[in-house]
Amino acid sequence: MIWNLWKNGFNAWEQATSQYMEKMLSNPGVLGPAGAVLTAAMKTKAQADKAMSAWWSMIGLPTRRDQERSLHKLNQLESRLYDLEEKLRS
Repeated sequence: MIWNLWKNGFNAWEQATSQYMEKMLSNPGVLGPAGAVLTAAMKTKAQADKAMSAWWSMIGLPTRRDQERSLHKLNQLESRLYDLEEKLRS
């Protein structure tokens, strides 16, 4: 009984909140500034990623891109090894 009461209250709150948020987020006055904030945040993240990559390179450690490239090559080698093992079994 308590669970049903809580669940009904939550459902009522969720419906009211979702209607309000849908109206608010479809308003161009909200979307413009929100888009600008998101754009600024993404530009900041890109600059931070670039700076971190340069820092890692400067101290002689592999960057994320270097690590991803190495992992890709390792996966290719592993795949070729599995193919060769299959040919040997046949």
